[in-house]
Amino acid sequence: MHLEPRPQVMDFLLTRRSRPSKTLTAPAPSHDALRPILEAAARTPDHGKLEPWRFIVLEGDALTRLADLTRTLGAARAELVEKLDKVVHAFASATQIVAVVASPTPSDKVPQIEQHLSAGAVCLAMVNAALASGWGANWLTGWMAMDAEWLQAGLSLKQDEFVAGFIHLGTETSAPPDRPRPDLSAITQWVAE
Repeated sequence: MHLEPRPQVMDFLLTRRSRPSKTLTAPAPSHDALRPILEAAARTPDHGKLEPWRFIVLEGDALTRLADLTRTLGAARAELVEKLDKVVHAFASATQIVAVVASPTPSDKVPQIEQHLSAGAVCLAMVNAALASGWGANWLTGWMAMDAEWLQAGLSLKQDEFVAGFIHLGTETSAPPDRPRPDLSAITQWVAE
């Protein structure tokens, strides 16, 4: 059975463009508006129905608290000080961030790497769903996403969990210019035999 083409969806995918988080402002999606975006992201293939990810919606004082935690922990690490203001500002200036938590499930059938890849796919699905819903969206990570101390103090994550992406959501203040795209012929190999 051949699926019906959806040219409008392909047009969206071929022209989609993340919005820089620094250009996003209030309002962000209400909880009712965010729910279908989360539902769309949760439709991501998860290799065995393990759902090896979950969402933490960060708003208001939680963002201020995480900005403060980022400054405190980052200042204690010499290698981070130079870029610290940028990552602190990413939390302090945000209206809404969804932390996509990679939360692997022990499985004899599905390797942990496949579960991690599924969490990454959830991040892209969420960005695309937000953009398709008319919101600005950006997928960021940074050292905080993998830092055990930050993850425990900031989000109460378990030892085997990390943040696959901080998805910044809000209202776009300016449209970014398009950027150069990969040369498809340089990254594609066709194998027929």
